[in-house]
Amino acid sequence: MYAAATESLIKQAREIKEEELQRFCGRIVKLLHTKDVSGDTVDSLQRLNLIVSATKYARELPSDLVRKLQTVLRSSSCPEQLQVLSSSIVRESFPPSVHSLCSDPSHDSRTFSHVASVVLTQAGNKEDVMPLCHHLLKSLESRLSDGQIPRHALPVLSKMSTVYPEILTDDEVNLVSRKLVDWLRYASMQQGASMSSGGFFSGPRTRQPAPLTEVDGVVTGDFFTVLCLGQSYTEDQWMNMYTFSMIKSWLSCALGVMCCAVGADDRSEVDSSVMSMVSATSSSSRLLPPKERLREKAFEYCQRLIEQSDRKALKKTDTELQKACIVESVSVMDIICGEDPSYVYRAFPCIKALYGRLNGDLAYARALLPIAQFYLNHSEIAAVDSEAVFCQLFSHCPAEQFNEPLLAFEFVQFCLLNASVLQDRVTNYRQSFPNLLKFLAWNSSGLIAEFVELLPSLIAPDTAIELLHTILDLPCLAAALDLQQRYASDRTAWDQQGAKVAACLDAFRQPSYRGLFLYILRPEAGTGDTIDRLKMLHEILADMAESPRVVRCAQVVPVLLHVYFNTVTQVRKADEKMMNQLLLVLLERSSQLYNIKTFNVEVQKVFSTHLQALCKLHPPLIVDQSREILELASSPANIYSKEDFYTHVVWVIGEYLSVSYDPRCTVERITSFFESLEAVLFEITQVRQSASPPSFSPRLITVLMTTLAKLATRSQDLIPRVSLCLSKMRTFACSAIVMTCYSEEDTEEIITRAHELINLLKLPNVAQFVLAPSAGGDGPRWHRDTNASLPQGMRAVSGLLHRHSSSLPTLG
Repeated sequence: MYAAATESLIKQAREIKEEELQRFCGRIVKLLHTKDVSGDTVDSLQRLNLIVSATKYARELPSDLVRKLQTVLRSSSCPEQLQVLSSSIVRESFPPSVHSLCSDPSHDSRTFSHVASVVLTQAGNKEDVMPLCHHLLKSLESRLSDGQIPRHALPVLSKMSTVYPEILTDDEVNLVSRKLVDWLRYASMQQGASMSSGGFFSGPRTRQPAPLTEVDGVVTGDFFTVLCLGQSYTEDQWMNMYTFSMIKSWLSCALGVMCCAVGADDRSEVDSSVMSMVSATSSSSRLLPPKERLREKAFEYCQRLIEQSDRKALKKTDTELQKACIVESVSVMDIICGEDPSYVYRAFPCIKALYGRLNGDLAYARALLPIAQFYLNHSEIAAVDSEAVFCQLFSHCPAEQFNEPLLAFEFVQFCLLNASVLQDRVTNYRQSFPNLLKFLAWNSSGLIAEFVELLPSLIAPDTAIELLHTILDLPCLAAALDLQQRYASDRTAWDQQGAKVAACLDAFRQPSYRGLFLYILRPEAGTGDTIDRLKMLHEILADMAESPRVVRCAQVVPVLLHVYFNTVTQVRKADEKMMNQLLLVLLERSSQLYNIKTFNVEVQKVFSTHLQALCKLHPPLIVDQSREILELASSPANIYSKEDFYTHVVWVIGEYLSVSYDPRCTVERITSFFESLEAVLFEITQVRQSASPPSFSPRLITVLMTTLAKLATRSQDLIPRVSLCLSKMRTFACSAIVMTCYSEEDTEEIITRAHELINLLKLPNVAQFVLAPSAGGDGPRWHRDTNASLPQGMRAVSGLLHRHSSSLPTLG
C-alpha cells in the first residue's frame, strides 16, 4: 500500500490529459536539444517516466521525442542517469522502438545493456531480437579493446535464452557453452592489479598481484570461485562470477531445449553408457561435447562452493554470501542431475553431508529448501530415504521462523511447485497445515494469493474438519504468535498496542491457559478438530482484537473459506459423512468466532452462501441434522446475533424439508419444524407498548412467512394455522413502532407477501405446485417442454388467483 502523497502523484499521472501530455513532451524535446544537462531535464524525464509507467497500457509519445530518447539511449557520451531514464520511458511507451534500436547496436557496454533491456521488453517474437542475438554472439567471440562487453552480454544472453529458448542454434549453444566453461573453470588465481601511490617524489606504481584468499583468510589452493576473496579482480574473474550467476538459467533453458531436440531415442544404449562413464571421470572431461563438459565443470564448481561454505567466514557479509552460494549450488546440481541421472550418485554424498551440517541451524533455513527439492526429485533414483528431511522441514522451519518474510514466501512457493508430489510422497505434508498456516497468520497480506492456490492441496479426508476450524481460528493464531514473540523477547510493548497486550501476555504465561495456547500453536494436525474452551480463548485474546496484524489476518479468512468449501463440495460430492460434519461446524461456529470488527458478519455471510450449496448438494442433511438445526432455528436470540445466517437456515428448511428430497420427512417432523418457526414469528411480531423497535430486516419476516407456508403445503392440516398467522402481518406492519423503523416499501413488501401466501393457500394443490415444486423443477425440461412448462403452470395459477381474488378476504 502506497503512502497518501505517493497515491496522489500516481493518480495525477494517470489522469493527465492528452493535450497536457503533448505540451509536456514538447518541452522535454527542447530541453534535450540543449548541450548541458540541467536538473530541470532530469526532473522532467522522471515525471514523464512516472506518467508512462502509471497505467497498464502504453502511452503514445510524439515521434520526435521518441527519436530523441533513442538517440540519448545509444549515445555513449550521455550521462548514465539520462540513459536509464530514457530506457525506462521508451520501454513503457508506444510505438515500439525494437527495429530502430536493433539496426545498429552499440559496442559500448553500458549503452548496449540499456538498449537490450528495451528490445527484450518490446519484442513481439524471436525474429525481433535476432539482430541483438547475433551482435551478442559476435561480442563473445571477439576481444574488444575495453574488455567489458562480454560481462554485460551475459545477463542479456541469459534473459534472451529464458524468454526465447529456441533462438540459438546448436552450434551457437556449443559456442556459448565453451566460453562459459573457460570462464567458469579457468579464471586466474591472482588478484587483479591495483595502482598505488609511490610516495611524494615518485609516480604511481603497480603492485605485484597478491594471491586470493578463502572467506576464512586462508590462501586459495584450488580454482577460482565466487567465494574467493581479493581486493580487486581480473576480467576473467569477473566473467567467472557473471557465468555462475547465469548458469542455472542457461542449463534450464538453452541446454534443456537442446537436450529435448536431440531426444533420448537418438542415442544408442552404448553411447549413453559411455557418456555416463566419461562424465564420471573429471580427468576425461575434455573428451566431452561442449554441453556435457559445461555440466561437468558446473557440477565441480558447485561441489567446490559447498566445500568452501563450510569455512568460518571472517565477515558477516561473507557468511551471507556463503548461504546464497549454497542455495544456488544445490539448485544447479539439481538441474544437472535432472538432465543426466548419472550425476545423482556423485551428488548425493555431498548433499547428505551438507544437510547433516545445516540441519538444526536456523540461520541456514532457506538453504534447506533446495536440499529438500533435491531429495524430492532424486531420492527414488538413488534409493535414499527422504522422510526425515521433510519431517524436519515441515515441523521446525514454519514453527520457528514464521516471522521471516523471505523464508515464508520461498517455503510456500516450494509447496506450490511440488504440491502434487508432496501429497503423494510426503506423508506429513497435509498433516503440517497448522504449521504452514503460521506463515499466513504472520504475513497475511503478502501470502494470501499463494495460499488461495495452495489450500486445496492441504485438504484431506481425515483432517478436513480440523483444517476448517484452523482457518476460522486464524486470527487467534496470529494473536498467539504475536504473544509468543513478545514472551520470547521478554518485551511487553513493541507498539501502541502494548498496554492492551499486557493482560494477554500475563494469560500466556499462566499454566492454567497453557493447554489453550499449545493447541492453537500446535505444529501438526491430529490432536483434535477443535477445543471445548474456545470461548475462553476468545476472551483471553479479546484485547488483541484490534491489533493490526490480527485485523489483517481476519480479512483473509473469508477468502480462504470460499476456497475451502468450493474444493470440498467439488471434490467430495459423495462423501455424506463429511457433508454432515461440515454442516455441524457451520451451525456450531456461527456463534463461536473471535470478536473482531466485521469479522463475524463476513464469516457468517460465507457460511450462509455455502449452507445453501451444501444442502442443495445433499438435501438429506436437513433430516440428518434436524435436532441441531431445530435447536438453532427455534431460538429468537440467534436472530439478533447472526441474522443473515439464521435467515438462510430458515430458507433451507422450507426448501429441502420435503418428502420429495428425503422419505424421512414425516408429518411429525414437518410439524415440529413448523411449530418452532411459528413460535419465533409470533414472538418477534408481537405488537406491545413496551416492545422495542424491531432490529431485524423485513427480509427475515418474509422468509419466515414463506417457509411456514411451504411447510403447510406438505402437511395441509397446518394451513389454517399459517393462514391465521399471516392474517396478523398487516397489524404488525402498520403498527407505529414498526413504521418508525421500516420504510414504506418494506412494510408494503411484508403486507404483499402475506396477501399472496394467503391467496395461494386457499388452493392447497396449487400452493404446493408453486411453493414446493418437485426436485427437478430447476431442470431445463421444466422451462423448455411445452407439456411440462413451469411458465405455463404459473400462468394457470395467476388466472386462478385472479378469478378467485374477489372472494378472498382482506387482511386486517
